[in-house]
Amino acid sequence: MTSKVLPPSVLELAEALIACPSVTPAAGLVFDCLEGQLKPLGFAVHRFHAGAAPDGPVENLFAIRQGPEGSRHFGFAGHVDVVPPGENWASAPFAPEVRSSPLGDLLYGRGAVDMKGSIAAMVAAAAAVPQDAGTLSFIITGDEEGPATYGTQELIKHMRAVEAVPDLILVGEPTSVNRLGDMMKIGRRGSTNVWLEVEGKEGHVAYPHLADNPITKLIHMLAELKAMPLDDGTDWFQASNLEITELTVGNPATNVIPPRAQARISIRFNDQHSGKELGARVRAIAEKHGGTARQVVYGEAFLTPPGPFSELIADAVEGELGFRPEASTTGGTSDARFLKDLCPVIEFGLCNATMHKRDEAVAVADLDALARIYARVAKAALTG
Repeated sequence: MTSKVLPPSVLELAEALIACPSVTPAAGLVFDCLEGQLKPLGFAVHRFHAGAAPDGPVENLFAIRQGPEGSRHFGFAGHVDVVPPGENWASAPFAPEVRSSPLGDLLYGRGAVDMKGSIAAMVAAAAAVPQDAGTLSFIITGDEEGPATYGTQELIKHMRAVEAVPDLILVGEPTSVNRLGDMMKIGRRGSTNVWLEVEGKEGHVAYPHLADNPITKLIHMLAELKAMPLDDGTDWFQASNLEITELTVGNPATNVIPPRAQARISIRFNDQHSGKELGARVRAIAEKHGGTARQVVYGEAFLTPPGPFSELIADAVEGELGFRPEASTTGGTSDARFLKDLCPVIEFGLCNATMHKRDEAVAVADLDALARIYARVAKAALTG
């Protein structure tokens, strides 16, 4: 009689991923680890590099386990890259360590929350979903925390090329706030930065009539931009906001009017706007004051309207934890801003209190619960 080999626990899966240093852009070892976790579960794993300097190359992974012909396709999405750990950790950031606390056992390590813990829970969930339930896939990039130019956007191209576009996608970003399961993200605001520059004419401060001070023009430009009406928010989005994030003159002299002045603004906008439209408005104001504007749009606002998918996730959370998550669009951007072009997408994951911080940690009990929630979501999505 042969004994059945039990799959690794969520904790073991998370520890293995954390132990692979993977500061953006992640490549190599961490993908070897994830591939080694997925192949025994029946996934065909495709890894590829995309792009070139300065934003590449980036390693990506698409893994798929085909269900019966014509069955639904559910995708788990995320990233294995992490932000730099910084210094003064209580233990080495890439040497995962479980320590006891009054709240239970905690797993420490860079990426425990954002988001190797969630990926480990996804792998454990996939192990609990029968192959005949439908098609499962993993959409994993090594560059979400960085420029994200050759990450998930290249994965989208690949999925379209091989005709493997999911019907629904769950992104494992850490969306919970005070306790696991209290929030899911059904949309995100858009994000754009604009670099402003005003040319002037340098001269002695005692002879201003012989110079043209660009700082004065820039101040008036920024005042008008800050006063530019945006919106008051919507049923699902907070009001859009424009913030001045940098002012640069670079003038070491105290008696010289400088030749130029520069600034940068950041706009987080809801679905009443597009990046292009906002850029045009900013450019018109900049030109009015004799300046120029260079824009980069990092993502458009999107919303997965409350409905069957969000209810499915809420049912899974309630089934495991006894309460339903709040649907929200708050926070920064994620790769969901790209994936929403494929199919409905929702983000749901661990508590975000320690993400990007020193001594990042996740409750071991939350890892187990999240794996069970993900398994419920996948099974319901495939049968729905």
